[in-house]
Amino acid sequence: LADNEKEDVVLQLDNRISRLEGALRLEEKITASGRKIFATNGKKADFYTAVQECSQAGRTIATPRSEGENTAVLRLVQRYNTYAYLGIKEALIPGKFRSLGGAELNYTHWHAREPSGKGEE
Repeated sequence: LADNEKEDVVLQLDNRISRLEGALRLEEKITASGRKIFATNGKKADFYTAVQECSQAGRTIATPRSEGENTAVLRLVQRYNTYAYLGIKEALIPGKFRSLGGAELNYTHWHAREPSGKGEE
């Protein structure tokens, strides 16, 4: 494709993505923070199913790295009146938590006496 044709294709794709994001925002299926988009299908699942479904969609389960990202996830939690799994797991050292990939957490906003690993962090 010529450069101008490539630009047209990119603009068309950008427009379609923007319209899809708008529709999903209206349905409150997605929310954003910065350049990240957090999404849900609204279905209840166990942790491992949620991780697998995110992976099949080419993404990962949410691991908030800032107050804004935490707030974006919280919006979805409030919308569906449920909890959300996060991409965080207890490390080999009890009471220490890491991302699913093993990285140290650089942002946490736990409830009092948390994390406990019991699902109410």
